Amino acid sequence: MKKYIIIVLIAVQPLFAFAPPPDFKQYLSLLDDCDACGCSASGGGMGFSSMINQNFAGVRYFYQSYSSRDGVFNDSPCIDENFNTVQLWARIPLSEKIQVTALLPYHFHNRELSTGTQQLSGAGDVTVLGFYKLYQTQKDSAVFNHMLQAGAGIKAPTGKYDSTNNGSVNPSFQLGTGSWDYLLAAEYIITHKKMGLNTMVNYTIKTKNDKEYRFGNQWNYAATLFYLIEKPQFTVVPQTGIAGEIYDANKQYGEELPDTEGRALFGKLGVEARYDKFSVGLNAMLPLSQNLTGGKVEANYRWSVNINYSL
Repeated sequence: MKKYIIIVLIAVQPLFAFAPPPDFKQYLSLLDDCDACGCSASGGGMGFSSMINQNFAGVRYFYQSYSSRDGVFNDSPCIDENFNTVQLWARIPLSEKIQVTALLPYHFHNRELSTGTQQLSGAGDVTVLGFYKLYQTQKDSAVFNHMLQAGAGIKAPTGKYDSTNNGSVNPSFQLGTGSWDYLLAAEYIITHKKMGLNTMVNYTIKTKNDKEYRFGNQWNYAATLFYLIEKPQFTVVPQTGIAGEIYDANKQYGEELPDTEGRALFGKLGVEARYDKFSVGLNAMLPLSQNLTGGKVEANYRWSVNINYSL
């Protein structure tokens, strides 16, 4: 499967040379944010907004699969870790230039240890993001349309943090970080006719929790190519691209913990379809390259599905 995604990504590279869509200003893909090893990830790298609905409320399910080494030795057995999240999410305009996105997750995770199955379930960390539109093309006759926006957000420690999991190979097997975390983001979109290219970068500043544990700060970046297929009764938006994440080492009592930093690059494919005020989206991601926790954790794949109602 990974081979086919790589082939698709190579095949669509020439399309990036064309500037991509005029009335496509509303088809945004704000922010891909995810903790590389699961944890209380807000979007599992799937994004914080819909490609097809400018303003919406909905529900989303996303799944992340990892393999971790159950022990400190190279020949220690591998275990499967499954991160499941059901999320209420919404994007609401406050003015012509200001929009707010809110995410309320519920997690149910499990992994198979040598001592038996470990399960976690409960509410996760609530995230709120605000964006300000810095620039947008005003002429309808323009060949290329541009949109640039920047924003900031906060993640509250509403999910439970269990310090006993710190000793595991994957300390991100949690419902929440137990800390107040802060997000900075920027997004640029260029459109031409029915084609568009969305690029974004964001940085998450993580603070220590009341157990003196601090997850590493994190960069996320992505580029997504999308195309509008519009019919009288429905709209379909296929999309493809890449998404990456780089995160610093975790710290405890101010000291860096070994083998807790990492990076990963994913290829992604997706599609959204709208009928009347309802839309359905499906996304999938496969790793193209990765080095997580010194190679002791491996990301397998991620996918998500969502149902939204346009506001």
